[in-house]
Amino acid sequence: MEFVILAVVVLAVVGVALGLSVRVIQQQQLGIVQRLGKFHRTIEPGLHLILPFLDRVAYTMDMREAVVPFPPQGVITEDNLMVGIDSVIYYQIVDPVRAAYEAQNYIQAIEQLTQTTLRNIIGGMDLEETLTSREDINQKLRTVLDEATGKWGIKVNRVELRSIEPPATIRDAMEKGARAEREKRAQVLLAEGQRQSQILSASGDRESSILRAQGERESAVLRAQADRQAAMLRAEGEAQAITTVFNAIHAAEPDQALLSYQYLQMLPELAKGDANKVWIIPSELNDALKGLGGPVGDAVKSFTKADPSRYTAPERVDVFAEIADAKRAEEAQSQAQVQQAIEEAKRIEHGGVSTPPQALNPGAPTSPVEELIAGTGSAEDLIGDTGSVEDQPGFVAPQRAAEPHE
Repeated sequence: MEFVILAVVVLAVVGVALGLSVRVIQQQQLGIVQRLGKFHRTIEPGLHLILPFLDRVAYTMDMREAVVPFPPQGVITEDNLMVGIDSVIYYQIVDPVRAAYEAQNYIQAIEQLTQTTLRNIIGGMDLEETLTSREDINQKLRTVLDEATGKWGIKVNRVELRSIEPPATIRDAMEKGARAEREKRAQVLLAEGQRQSQILSASGDRESSILRAQGERESAVLRAQADRQAAMLRAEGEAQAITTVFNAIHAAEPDQALLSYQYLQMLPELAKGDANKVWIIPSELNDALKGLGGPVGDAVKSFTKADPSRYTAPERVDVFAEIADAKRAEEAQSQAQVQQAIEEAKRIEHGGVSTPPQALNPGAPTSPVEELIAGTGSAEDLIGDTGSVEDQPGFVAPQRAAEPHE
């Protein structure tokens, strides 16, 4: 019985010894082995055997990069404003032995060092500089922490300020200032846009006015030229009509009785009109009546005949003959144009020289008057640039009537 108890005790002791001597270290970790309370060695990841009751794994160090966020802390700026700063630190253990024995609690040490360093850095800046110099603050903080934690076997890779919270009143004032700045910028942009719009509109109106004035000026010039040519043609026609009538009247040798009769026929025309309240009988009426009532012999004696050799009666105009002549001239001109087109086609085909229109159609009009009659010219070509009807060919000035002899 005693032997069984002893065997059980021995097996229990052996099992406990085996359990204390076997250690497994995970990947990216290192174990710190102490023998009798003193640093003995470090063990790598994997299965290891240590002396039971003499050696033990005192620390297990994680060699991966770690992230430690720190709660917001109040920091006073240079212009005596309290701001809350929330930071985060990325660090990595590079020497596990120094990290285990140089600092009692390196996480707490890093946090306290971060707070004091932030107070020193932010205390030399005003609020505006603090809000706009976040990258500079991160760089300065990382430099100080890296230098201080180097002897602890820790490498500070990055330091980031997650948020910088100014007081609520300062935040409201900043929002109002930003809003006012944005409204000011919007007003400036709107005014600039309106100014550009007015400038472009004025420029467009100016160009439109210039073009409109040029068009009106050209239209007025063309209208004046047309009126001038029409007046010249009208005056020429009236002059030729007056000349024809004047020659016809004198060629017919009218007597005093005919003139008196025409004078009496004009008296009713003089009396027409609503505005004629009083009809004044001209003094020449008596002479006209005497001319009608007197003997024919006296009338013949009192009237001196005009010299018929000075005037000639106008020739009789055959309208149908003129229309027929115009049609024949148009047909001849059409035939000449067709013949000219045929000759031009032959010249192009054989590389020759084209025949002038006068050679193809000797009877084609060459002067402006002939072109106007044939229908190929215009009144402007007939009048030319001389500006005077009397200078045009074919114009017949009216002849002055011979004064009757006493």
